[in-house]
Formats: sequence, C-alpha cells, structure tokens
Amino acid sequence: MFVARLINIGFGNMVNSQKIVAVVSPDGAPIKRMVQGVKGTRALVDATQGRKTKAVIVTSDDYLILSALQPDTIARRFGEIIESEDKGEGHE
Repeated sequence: MFVARLINIGFGNMVNSQKIVAVVSPDGAPIKRMVQGVKGTRALVDATQGRKTKAVIVTSDDYLILSALQPDTIARRFGEIIESEDKGEGHE
C-alpha cells in the first residue's frame, strides 16, 4: 500500500517526500534563472509566507517550491523520513 510521506518545509507547509528531486540554495545563477522562468505560473509554489527564500525544492513533476527553511534543515527532515521507512515504522 502506497503511503505518502510528507515533509514539513516550514509554516505548516508540506511536500510529498517521494516527489523531491533536489533541495538547493536559491543563490546560484542557474537556480535564479529557473525560478524566474516559472515565476507567474502554476509551476512555482511559494511556501515562504513572505519570508526570505532560503531553499528551492525541485520536484519530479517539474514544480519549484520556495521555502524559508535552510536546505540542510529540509535535508535532515528528509533523512529522518528515510530512516523511519528503513526501520519499518508506519507500515502495516
């Protein structure tokens, strides 16, 4: 049975962990171009709640999700989900 594992990316916003391809810093020029390229479309999800963007999450569905959390914080939360799956927690 498929169970979506959600990661809190800040302010109660959640992302399906199985859709995450990358979590990157928004400071690099290629990432800035990616964000500008989808700005104003449905492919950009701003989950910063008006705060400064500190991470950009790239999904397998070609969405870019902006988060106010640091990339390492999101990566740690992602790692915790992977560990719990490896231990068999949450499975029936």
